[in-house]
Amino acid sequence: MSAAEPGTEPFSDAELDSLFSDLEHCRRVLLAVSGGPDSTALLQLAHRWRKGRRAGPALVAVTVDHRLRPDSKREAANVGKLAKPLGIEHHILAWTGRKPSRGLQEAARDARYGLLFALAEKVGADAIATAHTLDDQGETFLMRLARGSGIAGLGSIRRVTARNGVSIVRPFLTVPKSRLLEMLRKARVPYAKDSSNTDSKFLRSRLRKLNADLANEGLVPERLALAAHRLARADDAIESIVDEVQPGIAGGVWPNASPIDISAGAFFRVPDEIAIRLLARAINQVGDEGPAELGKLEMLFEAMKAARGTGETLRRTLAGALVDLDAGRVRVTRAPERAKKKGRSRSA
Repeated sequence: MSAAEPGTEPFSDAELDSLFSDLEHCRRVLLAVSGGPDSTALLQLAHRWRKGRRAGPALVAVTVDHRLRPDSKREAANVGKLAKPLGIEHHILAWTGRKPSRGLQEAARDARYGLLFALAEKVGADAIATAHTLDDQGETFLMRLARGSGIAGLGSIRRVTARNGVSIVRPFLTVPKSRLLEMLRKARVPYAKDSSNTDSKFLRSRLRKLNADLANEGLVPERLALAAHRLARADDAIESIVDEVQPGIAGGVWPNASPIDISAGAFFRVPDEIAIRLLARAINQVGDEGPAELGKLEMLFEAMKAARGTGETLRRTLAGALVDLDAGRVRVTRAPERAKKKGRSRSA
């Protein structure tokens, strides 16, 4: 019997236990299943994992119909046909209303998660599982690199994140897409093909067309994902340093209401990266238009350093927060409406 080709070997029960370990103690899990190959594999493998356990979460499949393509309604219904024999409850959620002419993929993603969080609250789910793969991680790294992201952004997709009191878990983040495709092929499980995945108006699609050339230079998904993992590790280390220095610079626990006062002397003595992250935390907590963009934070910080060097005061708005710098402190407060409007054209 010949061995399976690398990257196409079957999933063992032990591997599934490892992949889905973050869902083990959940009560109910939403499986985000679009009907494409990756999420269809998620449906099949999550069912197999749960079936092989005495206890575990209830699984609920959810398909968001973005209503962007003629076939989307049929594809959503097909997911229900796959879920039914597995004994998995299935919901179809529709993204209704007008669609933006620009930033469509970003808007669709935000709408999708909004619908998923709402359903999670309704049915009492404490986790949402998505089917992001190793290939997605590599593409995300390149997309964020192209946009000039910082260390946090280049850390790309995290395996587990939390939002709105719900965990978002990505079991396949170390799994190549080829393995999922091979699993579906052998099991003869049908799946949909989204034409937008090859639409050149989207950056992710354009990057996919470069896969062969990138691979020739060694920029394969595995190496890109490794770089993202190492940067995520560095980001975690830097955040832990910010946690340690924050009490001495800006007090132990920040109240929900502004203002936040930061010692100017201590603030400008720490490394720039630490100071920028501390400033971001204050602005994001106090302001109501965040999170603050890294580029704008950097511009504000450089303006603050320049003012500090000349002994001048500074007042700027950013992300709905008002930042005041004088000789002794940096004060961050909620920006009044008039200051927000005035500051949008000059905000750092």
